[in-house]
Amino acid sequence: MKIVLSIKKYLRVIKSNQNIMRNPFFLFIFIFSTASFAQKVTAGKETKTGTASKVFKYTNPMTRDSVLSMRDYMIVKSDGKWYATGTSNPVWTGPNPGVKLLVSDDLVNWKFHSYLIDAAKLPKDCPYNGRFWAPEIHLIQHKYYLTVNSGKVTKEDPKGMSTHSIWLFSSDKITGPYKLVNGPLTNQYNNDSTLFEDDNGDTYLYCSGNGLFQAKIDLKSGRLTTPIEKFLDKRKPGYPDWMIGGIEGPFVIKKEGIYFMFFSSWTRGYEVGLLKSKSPLGPWELVSREPIFGTRKKGYRPEMAVSGGYDQLQFTDTQDPYQETGHNALFEGPDGNLWTSCHYFMYEKRPYPYSQTFEPWEKFPQMGIEPVEYANGRFYINPPTWTEQIISIKN
Repeated sequence: MKIVLSIKKYLRVIKSNQNIMRNPFFLFIFIFSTASFAQKVTAGKETKTGTASKVFKYTNPMTRDSVLSMRDYMIVKSDGKWYATGTSNPVWTGPNPGVKLLVSDDLVNWKFHSYLIDAAKLPKDCPYNGRFWAPEIHLIQHKYYLTVNSGKVTKEDPKGMSTHSIWLFSSDKITGPYKLVNGPLTNQYNNDSTLFEDDNGDTYLYCSGNGLFQAKIDLKSGRLTTPIEKFLDKRKPGYPDWMIGGIEGPFVIKKEGIYFMFFSSWTRGYEVGLLKSKSPLGPWELVSREPIFGTRKKGYRPEMAVSGGYDQLQFTDTQDPYQETGHNALFEGPDGNLWTSCHYFMYEKRPYPYSQTFEPWEKFPQMGIEPVEYANGRFYINPPTWTEQIISIKN
C-alpha cells in the first residue's frame, strides 16, 4: 500500500510538470528511484517476516543405520555442532571396537566422525581394552573430559568384566586426541560414570554398579578425594518396585539451587527416574514415585524378570513402538533449551497399527531426542515420540 501511494505521489509531481517526462535523464531517475524504493520496502517485509519464529522438525529415532547405532547416547554441543558418543555394538557378546564419535550440523543428519578410542590400536596388554560402555564427554574448566567404563580382556575373562571400572581421559578439543588421566578410578565394578561441576568449581563423579554411587573427584589428577559411596540400592525399602530390576545411568544437573539426578531402570522396559537433593552428595530423594520418561512392555526380557524375582509385577504397556527409551543425558538443543538424548530401541512384538515389517536398522538401538521442560521446581519430559515433531524456535 505504501509503494502504491508513493508512486501516485510521483505521478502527481510529474503531471504538474510534463517537461520532466520529455527529459530522458529525469525519466531514468524516476524509474530507478521507484524500483529501488519498492525493493527496499519489500525487503523490509521479508526481513520482518524472517524475524518470526523458525521451526525445528525431527522424527525419532534420529538415526536409522546399523553403523551409527549405539546405546547410551550422550550429545554435546560444541562450536555450533552437535557431537554424540555412546556404547558401540556389539554390546553384550564381547569386546566392542572402541569409543565412537558422531557429528551433526543440524541435530537431524548424523555421520561418523572418528574413534576417540580405537580398540584395534591399543597395546595388547592395555588394561581398558574391554567393552567401552557408556562413555561421556564433559566440558569442565576449559577442558574436555572423557569417562570410559571398561576392563581388561583375557582368556579367562573374554569380556573384561572382572576388572570393569572407570577410566578418565582429557583433551583440549572435543574431537581429541584424548590422553589418559587416571584409571581405574575405583577398585570395584562400576559403570555408567558421569561428571558434574558445581558453581564453586568442585567436581563430582557419579556411577552405577548394582546401585548408584558418588564421590568427589579432582579432575586434574583423576583422583577421588572422598571414598566412593553407594547411596541408592535398587531394592531400597520404601522405594517403588519399578526400580528393583536394576538402576543405572546417572546424570546430574543443578537448577535453582537444587541438584537433580536422572537415572534409568530396566525393570519394566527402560524408564527414567528423577532424584533431587540440596547437596551434590545427597541425601537424595525421588522427585516422583513414577518414572518421568520411558517405555513399559510386559514382554521385555522375561527371563530377567523371572531370575530377578519381579515377574509378578502388574502394569500396562505404554502406547509406543519401543522396548527401550532411556539412559538419558541432557544437552543444549536447537532452541537453546535443555533436551534429552537416549537410545530408542524398537519393539519387535509391537502391536498393530505399528508396521509389522521389522526393518534391518530396527534390530539395533538408535538415537532418540526429546525437549525437557522445567516447571514447579522439577523437570518433565513428554513420552517418547515416533512421528514428526515440530518445535518453534525464536530468533
